[in-house]
Amino acid sequence: MANTRPRASDLGVRIGILEPGPHNSITDVSEVSVGHVTICAGDGLLQIGKGPVRTGVTAILPHQENVFVRKVTGAVHVVNGFGKALGFLQVQELGVIESPIVLTSTLSIWKAADALIDYMSTNNPGVYSFNPVVGECNDGYLNDIVGRHVRSEHILGAIENATSPNTEEGNIGGGTGMTGFEWKGGIGTASRLCETPQGTYTVGALTMTNTGDPREFRIDGTRIGRHILPPKAEFDPSNAPGSIIMVIGTNAPVDSRQLGRICRRAALGLARAGGTASHSSGDFIIAFCNSNDQAKTDDADLTPLFVGAIESTEEAIVSAVLRADTMVGRDGNIRHGIPIDQVRDLLS
Repeated sequence: MANTRPRASDLGVRIGILEPGPHNSITDVSEVSVGHVTICAGDGLLQIGKGPVRTGVTAILPHQENVFVRKVTGAVHVVNGFGKALGFLQVQELGVIESPIVLTSTLSIWKAADALIDYMSTNNPGVYSFNPVVGECNDGYLNDIVGRHVRSEHILGAIENATSPNTEEGNIGGGTGMTGFEWKGGIGTASRLCETPQGTYTVGALTMTNTGDPREFRIDGTRIGRHILPPKAEFDPSNAPGSIIMVIGTNAPVDSRQLGRICRRAALGLARAGGTASHSSGDFIIAFCNSNDQAKTDDADLTPLFVGAIESTEEAIVSAVLRADTMVGRDGNIRHGIPIDQVRDLLS
């Protein structure tokens, strides 16, 4: 069923000062594609290993070639390290990414890494070491997380089904069971066109949003959380949940050090949407550059790319919440979709 919930732009909101790409998606970055597999099954009381299941997989492919052969420049920034991301440390050390980037449920990341190794070894016979990159958030409020229902076929399916353009958001893929500012959260994406002396490049963001105190939620500076809150039965301000994975992609010709500077700016986008990197929030940023351009960008010309990372991250987080519909999960737990009519009234 098509998602009819609006993006921020559908509500008349233009976040930031830069123009979005043609689809306002990370897939506006040339060669990038995104795939999702959504896994929903069962209702009622939790039976570990049986369900209910509210989870999935999202895969981001930096280009359409073999990523292990044509590695891409990579960078990582950890805002708050309460998480279990795999492969990020080697990216931080070497400045390259050699696998698709996979996002899924916390306790399924090792299965995801196994599947990525199978995928990479099949496509690269004779190679005996790989660095699979997997990010995670905890979807246990709605999902039988301990049951680890993500399988190898789901990971491979997300990779094989990756498309461009792709603007699917909300309750999809790795975002299926996620919570955003105590509302239903999930996947969001956005992009910005960034003019530099070397040319116009695209910076795109995709977020798996599972973080935030609803009182802090903002859309383009408007304090939504001052006026709209989830039902009290669902909101415990002393235990606002955490974690967000922010993926930044660009085709601008930058090296790993410069990409790291761009990567770190995504944290400002998180803050602008109301994120506070609470104690238990695993807030990770991973960035890639797929440019083959031999001419590198001068440091003095990076600012438009910084702004692109900030604005696209902010809008991706907002879209993850706006586009996610109400979901009932295990034990009857509910995450409501934020009421669009009330949001529209506040923004008008």
